Amino acid sequence: MTQLAFTKMEGAGNDFVVIDATRTPFALSTAQLRRLADRHFGVGCDQVLVVERSTRPDADFRYRIFNADGAEVEHCGNGARCFVRYVRERGLTTKREIRVEIMSGIIVPRLEDDGEVVVDMGAPILDPARVPFTTDRPGLAQSLTLDGRQLELMVVSMGNPHAVQLVADVDAAPVQIEGPRLEHHPRFPKRVNAGYMQVVDRRRIRLRVWERGVGETLACGTGACAAVVAGIARGLLDSPVRVEARGGALTVSWAGGDNPVWMKGPAMTVFEGTMELAER
Repeated sequence: MTQLAFTKMEGAGNDFVVIDATRTPFALSTAQLRRLADRHFGVGCDQVLVVERSTRPDADFRYRIFNADGAEVEHCGNGARCFVRYVRERGLTTKREIRVEIMSGIIVPRLEDDGEVVVDMGAPILDPARVPFTTDRPGLAQSLTLDGRQLELMVVSMGNPHAVQLVADVDAAPVQIEGPRLEHHPRFPKRVNAGYMQVVDRRRIRLRVWERGVGETLACGTGACAAVVAGIARGLLDSPVRVEARGGALTVSWAGGDNPVWMKGPAMTVFEGTMELAER
């Protein structure tokens, strides 16, 4: 059996198991990751976050993200906020702002005086081919046929792929039924996170997200950013925007174009512990 030390954290209800691999190489298998994330037989989480030494000179740390199904993914915004609080609380850095290497580039989270964390999430990607989404139609607005119905989507990448839909009432949105179908739709070669956005006014939205490899989560940081980008690009929203998820609220700002998206929200440590994992 492997004895694994971990920290349980959450950001707006999006919950994580965080592992320090700065001293010992990370070597968990897919089966071990799934067991760790399991809410009945493991610790339970939406994602497992791994803290490693950076592989590049312009970053302080490397940040790896594994969904509950054990698949490694490009980005997790709520996790990024927990990341900076974790490395500060563990004494791995004294900096309030750090540069973090992720699969899709560099992000810059900063711990604020009010205890919340601001993250430079980088510039959004609106080119469908780079999301990626298979289409011969350029631009943010796309359509897709699902079960004989045509869905109007706004496809955005925040380092990971998102498909955002406008809905009149987010509570009535078919997240649990339609979300998994969209996630695995063949026109999304790397699968997709399916977002359902209700515009309350020009500076406030309500949002639910079906996350690939996880299911519906109480909040999704990159999903919040993708929804705000889509709303601003379509002329429906003005920055900054309050994003209300079922687990809490985030604030997202974007000046348009190639400017970075900024996200602000909470990050909390829940508990620390150890778990025995079967070998491989």
